Amino acid sequence: MKVGVEQGELEDVQADLLAIGLPEGADLPAGIGAADGAGAAKGGFKKLSLLRPEGFPPTLVVGLGDRDDLDAERLRVAAALAAKEAKRLEAASLAWALPDSGDDATAAAALATGAILAAYRFDRFKSESDDEAPRLGSLTILGSAELADAVETARIVAEAQNRARDLQNTPANIATPSFLAARAEEIAAGFDSLSVDVLGRSELEEKGMGGILAVSQGGPEEPKMIVLRYAGGGSAPTLGLIGKGVTFDTGGISLKPGAGMQEMKMDMSGAAAVLETVAAIAELELPLDLIAVVPSTENMPSGSAIKPGDVITQYNGKTVEVNNTDAEGRLILADALAYAAELGAERLVDIATLTGAVEVALGSTYAGLVANDDELAAAVARAGEATGELAWRLPLHPEYKELMKGTVADLSNLGKKRKAGTITAASFLEEFVGEVPWAHLDIAGSAWDIGREYVGSGANGFGVRLLVELARQHAS
Repeated sequence: MKVGVEQGELEDVQADLLAIGLPEGADLPAGIGAADGAGAAKGGFKKLSLLRPEGFPPTLVVGLGDRDDLDAERLRVAAALAAKEAKRLEAASLAWALPDSGDDATAAAALATGAILAAYRFDRFKSESDDEAPRLGSLTILGSAELADAVETARIVAEAQNRARDLQNTPANIATPSFLAARAEEIAAGFDSLSVDVLGRSELEEKGMGGILAVSQGGPEEPKMIVLRYAGGGSAPTLGLIGKGVTFDTGGISLKPGAGMQEMKMDMSGAAAVLETVAAIAELELPLDLIAVVPSTENMPSGSAIKPGDVITQYNGKTVEVNNTDAEGRLILADALAYAAELGAERLVDIATLTGAVEVALGSTYAGLVANDDELAAAVARAGEATGELAWRLPLHPEYKELMKGTVADLSNLGKKRKAGTITAASFLEEFVGEVPWAHLDIAGSAWDIGREYVGSGANGFGVRLLVELARQHAS
């Protein structure tokens, strides 16, 4: 989508649709307020009114609610509603009159973000489109030229999030570990600041990465440990991002129920978020050094699959009883976390669709956040607040670690009791980060089916905006 900022009068706007935000109790601009039906326009949050004022483009009035409640999230929602209305009206271009929010840059970025995310479509595999309406091709924010940088940053990050959604939506017979590796290589080829290294089965065996090897052994697809390095300079500690990349999760021998299993093509949502976050960071030229590690494999049942009760050795030498083969994400992340720390990451953040328990605890509104470092946890939470990709911190305690101790090995990948499933999974991961500050985001409840207006109920690329914002804060 073409996105830009223009100064000018409303009557001079050249767009198929003009959108105006209306807080409760506020008046419409002169001219538009005189249009037929203008008196019925409501300022209640999410209320929509379409006016056709003389001398102006068709004008959509979007209710913003109480002015005191107006924030970036409300503006993202308002922008999404306007983008959907533009689609209904077959408008290819949309202009937004910047609302008075007290922070024009944040408001402009929120409008751009909401519109770009709401305009997303995934129709790659449809032989004929069932919707011939024109796509929303351009968005103009009416405001000062000083807002251009904020809007351009929002465009870059929102488009990266939409690319992550593409990866999530792509079926698993195409989006294999090799497919994700090829995407990483494509990203790296676009920027001099990026380099890529992909470890296949033989390299993983040589290094002794028993977690990813064990999970992969039930299927024919070769596992990949994907490493992207970004050299942006700056003085901040090297940031490490790790994304779970299970491109299809059957549960293995501990087979999942068949109902809804098709959604398990999105068990690589953490990988998608990390890959496209790196692409956005490189495009933004953020001044920091970054190491991204994506462990990617399928988890399939077969005669060669790992069995409940088997013992494996992870990359850092710790042994694990695999007491549930559907608790596979923590096995591949364990190798990746230890490897990222070895490669020089000084702050670690992993993101994964890890436990169903997090959806029970937090629904889709918050991702679960667990960390061994208060400062890093606070930074992740702040980034989530700024972007609307919210994270709620859960505790760590030595008693949770006791639940993950093995009987015949150092650790078990399944807690001894059905308690605190999200936390015990994170406690398992903490065993592989050493002394490095680390934060874990469990997005099993929020990677899809979140239901917000700007991403709907499908794949949403959760984490891209949060991680980019974290990197921006980290680099400053």
